Amino acid sequence: MENTPPRRVEHHQTDRGYVPVYATGVVEQPWASYSRTDHDVWDTLYKRQRELLPGRACREFLAGVERFGLGDGGIPKFADLNKVLGKTTGWELVAVEGLLPDEVFFDHLANRRFPVSWWIRKPEQLDYLSEPDLFHDLFGHVPLLLNPIFADYMQAYGRGGMKAFGIGPEALMNLTRLYWYTVEFGLINTDEGMRIYGAGIVSSKGESIYCLDSPAPNRIGFGLERVMNTRYRIDTYQQTYFVIDSFEQLFDATRPDFTPIYAQLKQQTAHAAADVLVSDRVFNRGTREGFATDADT
Repeated sequence: MENTPPRRVEHHQTDRGYVPVYATGVVEQPWASYSRTDHDVWDTLYKRQRELLPGRACREFLAGVERFGLGDGGIPKFADLNKVLGKTTGWELVAVEGLLPDEVFFDHLANRRFPVSWWIRKPEQLDYLSEPDLFHDLFGHVPLLLNPIFADYMQAYGRGGMKAFGIGPEALMNLTRLYWYTVEFGLINTDEGMRIYGAGIVSSKGESIYCLDSPAPNRIGFGLERVMNTRYRIDTYQQTYFVIDSFEQLFDATRPDFTPIYAQLKQQTAHAAADVLVSDRVFNRGTREGFATDADT
């Protein structure tokens, strides 16, 4: 069994849409088995994003990309990255076969392990993939794990996830929204202007442009309960982006016990993805052009 290659676990397409399929275990990165096409896909995606992101992504992300040497040619070896990551913030990359169940994912984060899918998308999937692959996980998420404050936030999130998992599905949904609107699709207001830090954005050419340049989406100041009670889109670019002032603000938001917040939010109706509230700090009230009105999660 030791020589059995890891699986490529992907969603199944049905007549009702994508059905998630979950992996569970940790595998060895099968680096020697990557094809020339796999390495070319990495290089193509890396070059495209690296040329696009200066002036769009936050300084901390770009510094992490350079420190890891992610553009040295071909798919990076996790073992090499772990030497840098472990010495800097004590995190470790672990290879997985695909999307993980919530409890398994939270356990990894709580123990400063970040799961990275070992496989990369196909050439015909350069612009869109319905699930996280190696490029999204590695290029999108890992550079910020070199930032001590963000690294601590990710561990705190994992610990909070373990607790939410024990409380119930509503609490888990509230916490999932926090991850979605920060780790995946977050913006940060800096002295240089608004910048991207969310992994789902920095790994996407189209959304890297849309989130900052389009007049359609809302850009709203971060508020913990506001974010946790706001539905989101999984089928289009986001209708609202929440903007933090600093990574310290993000980490400080995880300090309180969320239990009473979950109880409070359980009594409230969740906001639609495109809603703008009177209490919001609005950077941009979107024109809502092209917005769908159903299928918020």
